[in-house]
Amino acid sequence: MNAKKIAIIAGIIVLLGAIVGFTVNQSQKNVVTVQTGKVAKQDITSTVTASGEIKPKTYVNIGANAMGRITKLYVKEGDKVKRGQVLATLENVQSEADVNAMKAQLASNQTDSIADEAALKTAMAQSKSSAADLARAQLDYQRAEGLLKDQLIAKQDFDAKKAAYEVAEAVAAQDQARVAQARANLDSAQGHINQTKAQLTRQMDVLSKTVYTAPFDGTVTNIPVHEDETVVMGIQNAPGSTLMTVSDMHVITAEVQVDETDIINVKLGQPTEVTIDALPGQTFKGKVTEIGDNAIVRSTGVSTAQTTGSSQEAKDFKVVVTLDNPPDNLRPGLSATAKITTGTAQNVMTIPIQALTMRNPNDLEQQDKKTKQAKTVPVSTNPAKKYAEDIQGVFVVTKAHKAEFHKVETGLSGSTEIEIKNGLEPGDEIITGSYKVLKTLRNGSGVKVDNSQMNKMES
Repeated sequence: MNAKKIAIIAGIIVLLGAIVGFTVNQSQKNVVTVQTGKVAKQDITSTVTASGEIKPKTYVNIGANAMGRITKLYVKEGDKVKRGQVLATLENVQSEADVNAMKAQLASNQTDSIADEAALKTAMAQSKSSAADLARAQLDYQRAEGLLKDQLIAKQDFDAKKAAYEVAEAVAAQDQARVAQARANLDSAQGHINQTKAQLTRQMDVLSKTVYTAPFDGTVTNIPVHEDETVVMGIQNAPGSTLMTVSDMHVITAEVQVDETDIINVKLGQPTEVTIDALPGQTFKGKVTEIGDNAIVRSTGVSTAQTTGSSQEAKDFKVVVTLDNPPDNLRPGLSATAKITTGTAQNVMTIPIQALTMRNPNDLEQQDKKTKQAKTVPVSTNPAKKYAEDIQGVFVVTKAHKAEFHKVETGLSGSTEIEIKNGLEPGDEIITGSYKVLKTLRNGSGVKVDNSQMNKMES
């Protein structure tokens, strides 16, 4: 009898163990192993990183203004120059000869003008003399005319007076014509002088373009040509030769290309940290001083304003960062990376960025109906809204070890953390991984927390 009771009790224990094992096994089939993190309050900084190169704020590419052979380069790369200092000269034999010819022509024209001016004065004096003779002859003629009426002189004497008057009148008219001709010759000489002066100015301009001077105090940062090399000026669709580049190295900038998805957050005056590949381990402070308005096609480097068609290629925007205290050993063209601070927030709720996920509210509604946990997720009651827009949120681990979807509103985004404005509370345990789990995790699913792998990575 005792043996029978013992057997019955043992059978009941085995049966209960089997039932418990089956229940545990079935429950574990729907449990998902996840990694978690905590909602924490901390400071967060949002940054935009872009790469580019070092450039002086002010620089001039001195291009050829004439075609010719370089006869002398007076500077070399790295030389300091002063405004107006001669940098290079081109062959100028022909242009200098043209200037000398124009100067000689001008001197000749000026001599002719002086002679024409003297001739005008002589003609004017002669005209005055003939005018006086005409006046005297006219008086004699008028007096003889009166005497003839009174029959006090012979007709022969009157005719002589009349002839003398007519000759004096013709001489006066001739002398006035000579004055007009002399004045015209003088005006013509003055015109020749002005024309020659204009030609001389042109030839002197051509000659001046064979001498190149520094436009400001600076440093010669590039000389792509050599002495005795022939350079040409630019024409339409064909750039001319560049003799050298003069840069003002007192104000140095980093010109970087910011991705079109980040440019909206970049503002003038934002603080920036610049690192230069040639100076490892050093960081230079600066601020944003210029933001380009036109997008630049990344593959070609051409502004969209200069293209006629649309492009679906990736685009960047030029951003100029001025360095606060640039070192003296910087050189134009050095590769640089700018880390622009676009926003900061202090003591705000943050979560790891990878915890964020997207879900369709209609799918969440169906899952909530099955699990009877619709209290935390706003869903649409409109049956016509079959394809609702996805919402952003995170999965919170409940006390019952369930994954509960919470819609969240985000703020600043740092390198690894993102600000949460509402939807969570400090200390909430949220699911951060794995990526595959987050992608397929369903609202209300049972979860098992296993952070051992993450702890190994941190250690």
